[in-house]
Amino acid sequence: MTPFLEQSRDGAIVTLRMNRPETRNALTEPGQMAEFVTACEAIGADLSVKVVILTGAGSAFCAGGNVKDMRDRGGIFAGSPYELRHAYRLGIQRIPIALYNLEATVIAAVNGPAIGAGLDLACMCDIRLAASTAKFAESFVKLGIVPGDGGAWLLPRIVGIPKATELALTGDMIDADEALRWNLVTKVVPPEALEAEARAMAERVAAHPAHSLRLTKRLLREGQHMRLDSLLEMSAAFQALAHHTDDHHEAVNAFLERRPAQYQGR
Repeated sequence: MTPFLEQSRDGAIVTLRMNRPETRNALTEPGQMAEFVTACEAIGADLSVKVVILTGAGSAFCAGGNVKDMRDRGGIFAGSPYELRHAYRLGIQRIPIALYNLEATVIAAVNGPAIGAGLDLACMCDIRLAASTAKFAESFVKLGIVPGDGGAWLLPRIVGIPKATELALTGDMIDADEALRWNLVTKVVPPEALEAEARAMAERVAAHPAHSLRLTKRLLREGQHMRLDSLLEMSAAFQALAHHTDDHHEAVNAFLERRPAQYQGR
């Protein structure tokens, strides 16, 4: 069977494409979750990767869990309550941890519906761009379950408690324009322009020194749950590291000499 995650690379940018269009890229098999973790580990170990673009093949970004498997108590939904809890912890819950710890910038190019775990997957990314055909729903309550993959932590940090509460407790679907108004995504473009837009955003990010990007993302992540004085202490340490990199000196010299910088990742 072909991998769930198709990977390609162009320079410092890696594209991950969920490739099960026949199931609308439903995220329900242990092997799919392991692929996410493995991909994040490999990307995290390669300091030359600056940006990751995550998107879906076909008409959907990710339809969430496979409802037929839920009905049949199959796949990751099989077993006793104890076994199910274990399956979540060792399965889909490894994805938000892997993406949270990934220091490369992750851009979600939401090409179609992002439903349930699909919406939460988009929320695990740093930047979200949407095609005008995209739709979003935190729809777990409609199936009598709860956000089991971190959505209750992720979504309020993006759209705020009131909007996250509304989405989670109604299960309602919103379109791309509404998502833009709610700051769930930062831009909406025609479907045929989405990948080019994501690529352009990735190039804008990747134009900067790798160490600066990674350290900045880590500060943004840690700042979500740290006290200000603790974050300032971490920022001082990271800044001291950054000041002693070759790329920082190149950036300063290029600025003063009014020329493009040539970074070496050092």
